[in-house]
Amino acid sequence: MPFVSDSPKEACGVVGVYLPQEEAARVTFFGLHALQHRGQESAGIATVNGNGIEIRTAMGLITQAFDEKDVSKLPGHIGIGHTRYSTTGSSDICNAQPIRSVGPNVEVALGHNGNIVNAAALREELIEWGLHFDSTSDSEVIAHLLANSPGENWTDRLDHVMKRLRGAYSLVVLTNNAVLGIRDPLGVRPLSIGRLDNGGWMIASETCAFDQTGAEFVREVQPGEAVIIDANGLRTVYQRTLTRKPAPCIFEHIYIARPDSILDNKLVYNSRKLMGAELAKEHPVAADVVIGVPDGGTPAAVGYAEESGIPYGEGLVKNRYVGRTFIMPDQRLRDMGVRMKLNPLQELIEGKSLIVIDDSIVRGTTQRQVVQMLRRAGAKEVHLRIGSPPIQHPCYLGVDFPTRRELAAFDRAVEEVRQLVEADSLGYLSVEGLLRAVGTTEQQSCLACFSGESPIPVQLEMDKLAFEPQ
Repeated sequence: MPFVSDSPKEACGVVGVYLPQEEAARVTFFGLHALQHRGQESAGIATVNGNGIEIRTAMGLITQAFDEKDVSKLPGHIGIGHTRYSTTGSSDICNAQPIRSVGPNVEVALGHNGNIVNAAALREELIEWGLHFDSTSDSEVIAHLLANSPGENWTDRLDHVMKRLRGAYSLVVLTNNAVLGIRDPLGVRPLSIGRLDNGGWMIASETCAFDQTGAEFVREVQPGEAVIIDANGLRTVYQRTLTRKPAPCIFEHIYIARPDSILDNKLVYNSRKLMGAELAKEHPVAADVVIGVPDGGTPAAVGYAEESGIPYGEGLVKNRYVGRTFIMPDQRLRDMGVRMKLNPLQELIEGKSLIVIDDSIVRGTTQRQVVQMLRRAGAKEVHLRIGSPPIQHPCYLGVDFPTRRELAAFDRAVEEVRQLVEADSLGYLSVEGLLRAVGTTEQQSCLACFSGESPIPVQLEMDKLAFEPQ
């Protein structure tokens, strides 16, 4: 049985590059490297050369999937890339992206971050049109729609496609002469535009990709907007009329995005520090030191310490070279999973009362093991503080949470969760405190994992493997 991390599984990372004077594949590679935290299952790059669109995909991390030889085989000044965590479709090479689709008037390659809630109905319709599916992901549904939609130009095609799609989609699309960036009308997943000093352009899920490649952040792709980059530069080719306020996923601020990225014009690190400060106001406790569970809990721990006046310390060291999943045949070895990732600094925590900050509780497995580890290292008390409200519902818009029954906070009061994780006390950040920290409102955010109220009606308990062969 594999050891499963208690952290929510990430979404996906997408990159689009237009470089008039250079090869795009290398910049795309480094952009994906910066977005590796968003998905570790597979990676892919597509470029345009004289023979059309060339795609290479492979399982694993971007550095496992590509070496210098692979990158050199992808010539062309326009490219897109994708690093995947599966939210619809299994972890299989057939679902690696970018995905190609050829229509009557256009060939495209597509990278997708998000989840389409009406994919099943659209897939059946496309099969009736005579289209063939090589993958079991909802992303191929979007690719086929784009390539086969009526219309002589991108404005017309996008009007048709975006009226049909329901759900979350931040897309990079490669054609024979351009790259497009497309964001759903709710703006659930992030997508930003950057400019390189050589006249090139870049589109990426997060701004940290710009920092790694030397691009300057220009702006976000707006909810419902589609931009195109070609020989004429950057321009908007479609803006979907918004029927309600956008609802960006607030979990991007809590956990998914890198702390050095900018979301909604805010540095994510600062938002997480403010979450910790709000936690200190809402759930104070006397203790000797504040520590964070690295890396997700570290900024909030700094904020909690500053607000409370209790010293901050690094009580846990993370091994950054451990993979995400291990085959553990018995309970003793499964318990080693967290210890392989985290090690306590015994001399700093022995005999002390600790406030331990983590970003979220999903199943509660990791938190229980961390508490046990700290007690074995001599901690006198362990007070657990969580930088988000209780997660009580799965996400259907691009984050792979467990089923509702597997969630620690489902049908459990806070005291029952405290007993589950074996902490001396437990405090969650309130929804109001979270909104204050992020600087947004309930009407301008997706809070479905806390409230169960999705901004889009969804089928209950949607199955990520719905399109797999039975």
